[in-house]
Amino acid sequence: MIAHSLCEYGGGEEERKELEAYREIHFPALTLLKKTKKLPSPAVLRSEGLCPLTPEEAVLTLAALGFNRKTRLFVAGSNIYGGVRRLTALTSLYPNLVTKERLLSAAELQPFLNFSSQLAALDLIGCTAADAFAMTDPGSQLSSLVSGYRIYYGGGRMPTIRPNKRRLAAIFVKNNTIEWTVFEQRIRMAVRQTRRLFERPKARSVYRNPQCNECMCLTK
Repeated sequence: MIAHSLCEYGGGEEERKELEAYREIHFPALTLLKKTKKLPSPAVLRSEGLCPLTPEEAVLTLAALGFNRKTRLFVAGSNIYGGVRRLTALTSLYPNLVTKERLLSAAELQPFLNFSSQLAALDLIGCTAADAFAMTDPGSQLSSLVSGYRIYYGGGRMPTIRPNKRRLAAIFVKNNTIEWTVFEQRIRMAVRQTRRLFERPKARSVYRNPQCNECMCLTK
């Protein structure tokens, strides 16, 4: 996700080289596109809300929304960029952080290890069963499926935090110069202003936006 997003995460030249090497192996078409076309810079991508939230941004958002230290967090995904070191920002405030690898025993996880789609399905189960689900990326397949499931089956009782990433980006740019209470108010406003339920726009994912005549039950 990080490498494919073309975003940067404060690691400087070493990080850029590492992500570029990863792209060349796993996303060769994207590497070729970078060489043949002028793509938006990482700064522009971030300002447009097209970058996944960093762990630091995620923890600030959750704290501003009122999630306290006792909150249990389930982090979906396989390899977190930066590993345990980057997760320190989350675990320092939310020590009750778990992943599927921590919830399942080695024996329970073993049958799924060679199947990435099945591992993703385990994350899907964990996210759909959560009391609340927070999207920290611009809209991956997993987060789209989870949010769509919660909208379709939740009946308004399965909270999904899906803030406008562009608004969040504008707030984070100024987070060093504003007081916490102001930051908290702006984050909450950004979440409240995001439409939670709407009919699917044309050419948008039916999984992420299941409110449409094609897939919703109609009653007369």
